[in-house]
Amino acid sequence: MKIDVQQENGFGNVDVHCHILPGLDDGPKEMERSIAMAEMAAADGTTHIVATPHSNFQFAYDPERIASLREQLQLAAGAQPQILIGCDFHLSYENIQDALKNPRKYSLNGSRYLLVEFPELFNTDAMASVLQQLLNAGLVPVLTHPERNPVFQQHRDLAARYIRMGCVLQITANSLTGDFGKIAEKMCFELLDRDLVHLVASDGHATKRRPPLLSAARALVVDRRGEETAAYLCSGNPAAMILDAELPYAPRPELRRKRGFWSFLQTSAR
Repeated sequence: MKIDVQQENGFGNVDVHCHILPGLDDGPKEMERSIAMAEMAAADGTTHIVATPHSNFQFAYDPERIASLREQLQLAAGAQPQILIGCDFHLSYENIQDALKNPRKYSLNGSRYLLVEFPELFNTDAMASVLQQLLNAGLVPVLTHPERNPVFQQHRDLAARYIRMGCVLQITANSLTGDFGKIAEKMCFELLDRDLVHLVASDGHATKRRPPLLSAARALVVDRRGEETAAYLCSGNPAAMILDAELPYAPRPELRRKRGFWSFLQTSAR
């Protein structure tokens, strides 16, 4: 069920990737812990959270149960944060086929935007074909936390390649703050510096381990890229996603061409 979000509600930080619903995956097990996560996020300045339970080989995606738990959590949490529904969508064959038949089943608040979770190892060309199929079905794949994925870490231009196709990219708040290690932290800042990041999300799982917080990461983006970019990445772009709108900030990277031998000689002769 798509939940309407009105512009006049006002947006603070918007977290479109959070495992906040209880008993569905590797997030909280009890509703009390989900409520604590919602309260923590609200106190940190988050006004909207998309609950994104996994859909993978380990955890089944049950829309009716998810909708029921969302309603229970919203009643318990009060007016804010507003809880919406999405999915941490694993790119398995079964999931892909179902999404192609039911394009809005797994997306963020019933929008065109779909969080896609990559396996730790994959063929980059085959994955490009999969992403193109989703794009052709009217979905916009949101590449989740590539800074934590070994294939993206090894192939530094891969994110740009997929963005040029029409995908968008999400980094994790706790990666920016260093909680996932130096490699992920460094790659986050590299992606930011190359204008390859469209949004920051918490990928929250609990109040202590991987908490649903965005303000510290937003402050780091302010320091690195300025207040305007930070506002887009933590509020404007994710708000547009849950409203099923075009992103207000959507840079498209240019193709980086390798310099040939003759090009090198011409440059050297100047």
